[in-house]
Amino acid sequence: MFPLVKNALMAGHLQVQSIQQTMARQSHQKHTPDFHDKYGNAVLASGATFCIAVWTYGATQIGIELNLSPIGRVTPKEWRDQ
Repeated sequence: MFPLVKNALMAGHLQVQSIQQTMARQSHQKHTPDFHDKYGNAVLASGATFCIAVWTYGATQIGIELNLSPIGRVTPKEWRDQ
């Protein structure tokens, strides 16, 4: 094998091995809940509820007309002979 390829493969193997060791070390430590563990789901749910409420209000109360289809609203003009 070429030395460059051999070194690249060894570096990749060592990197994976060090990541696995780090993960194993962290999994044995006691994890104290932080802000995201305590309040993450509540913040996510309240944000989604607020977003849905604002969009619902905007879609129903402001009076925006999207005019998606012109059928029934547009009548063709008569042809003019020139």
